[in-house]
Amino acid sequence: MAREVYSELMKAIGAGKFVFTGEIQPKKTASLDEALRVARALKGHVVACNVTDNPRAQAYLSSLAVSHSIQTEAGMEAICQMTVRDRNRLAITSELLGAAALGIKNVLTMSGDHTSLSDNPSAMPVYDIDTAQFVHLVRKMVDEGVDIEGNRIGGSVRLHVGIVGNPNAEPREAELLKIERKVKLGADFMQTQVVFDIERARSFLGEMKRLPIPVLIGIFPCKSHRIADFIAKNVPGIRVPEGFVAELKRAEEIGEKPLRSAKIDEINFRFFSEFIRETRRTTHASGIHIMTVGYEEIVKRLAHV
Repeated sequence: MAREVYSELMKAIGAGKFVFTGEIQPKKTASLDEALRVARALKGHVVACNVTDNPRAQAYLSSLAVSHSIQTEAGMEAICQMTVRDRNRLAITSELLGAAALGIKNVLTMSGDHTSLSDNPSAMPVYDIDTAQFVHLVRKMVDEGVDIEGNRIGGSVRLHVGIVGNPNAEPREAELLKIERKVKLGADFMQTQVVFDIERARSFLGEMKRLPIPVLIGIFPCKSHRIADFIAKNVPGIRVPEGFVAELKRAEEIGEKPLRSAKIDEINFRFFSEFIRETRRTTHASGIHIMTVGYEEIVKRLAHV
């Protein structure tokens, strides 16, 4: 039986559109100004924006608070990221109820980077449930009106539950088994880890064809060769093409900043527009998730390829 559709993201995917989503990363601040600025800049270009949940285990402004604000004040649909690293099942249930009450329609279930990476390294990670159990918890709330233990909840929970997948994982078979488990539990959509290699994306999507879930491939335009180097060295499995990094480095050696920035923009647009066209032309992907932050101009250009 087809599930009810609540969000603009899932409506667009269901209509067969090739969708683009963006990303907003809250900072260690009590101000919503920057998040709202980014949301307003990307409105009309992407269908929804992920709001990150303490990436690299840094303690930042609440994903739920930012998600609500960008929807009500900027008119940008949110995909509220939520990790099991920081919450037990009680806190997760509470936050999901809060999300539903505040009109959030999409939640992305994640493990979260370990607290050893944190700006509060003595923090204890939680991991009371895993991400598959997280999907199960959301489905119980949405479909049955109960929590994970079967306790009745009031009101309607209207949420789509997303998962993440990693095309760079080795061995891939283990990654696909984890994804399959979550799909069987009722995940609605999937966004992937960053991919620079179209062949790797194609291969992964080919193996995903047997699973009934829409997939958005993750990309990351880089404002500098240092960002590209950081991704290559700190995110396991990601291979950033050496030629791409070298082009960025040469562009940074141009003297004047406006010319330098324009050259970097063109390098990213050329590389990723071709990646997007190939993805649209040769795979069954439902869209692209553009994960870069602080680079709204390139997001806006790529979202119309």
